[in-house]
Amino acid sequence: MNDPKESKKDPLLLDHDADGIQELDNNLPRWWVWLFYLCILFSGVYLTYYHVLGKGDLQIAAYQREMTAGDAVKNAAQAQFEATLSSLAPSKNEALLARGGQVYMTYCSPCHRPDAGGLVGPNLCDDYWIHGSTYADNLKVIINGVPEKGMLTWKGVLTPYDIQAVASYIYTLRGTTPPNPKMREDLAPKVPTEVYE
Repeated sequence: MNDPKESKKDPLLLDHDADGIQELDNNLPRWWVWLFYLCILFSGVYLTYYHVLGKGDLQIAAYQREMTAGDAVKNAAQAQFEATLSSLAPSKNEALLARGGQVYMTYCSPCHRPDAGGLVGPNLCDDYWIHGSTYADNLKVIINGVPEKGMLTWKGVLTPYDIQAVASYIYTLRGTTPPNPKMREDLAPKVPTEVYE
């Protein structure tokens, strides 16, 4: 019974051994084999349809088609929004103003300061507005930016809802008095540049 020369090998065990583990020579389940054959058949049909005959769009073409359709929808909504700018008024809705405050703190405060007193960008609390002081002017500046002054175009980043929310929020900041506000360059006192001996 303990004779090592006696063969105890199962006829289904294969000859190779890996760390004492031997593999059984079992057949694969029939459903798995047929699924494997179907995958091979599908790959042949796919290759022929998309790459040989060129009947279907490849991934990059499908992506570009969907992007073109998406851009058309986005541009139509943006154009409709911009067409109604002059008729819009600042909202007094608390939820919209709260959203505008969040958008302002995220995107605007790095240049205009959290209190809107102006840093790199101008002071938004005073009565001196560089690009127009109406609500519609403010919307246009947010949408189109001021690239020559370093302000980004936000129409591709913010939704029309967020643009209206942040413009309404900024409108509520008018007349506030932040500490140490930034003055406009043309209103700042002139410092003589001459050197006197």
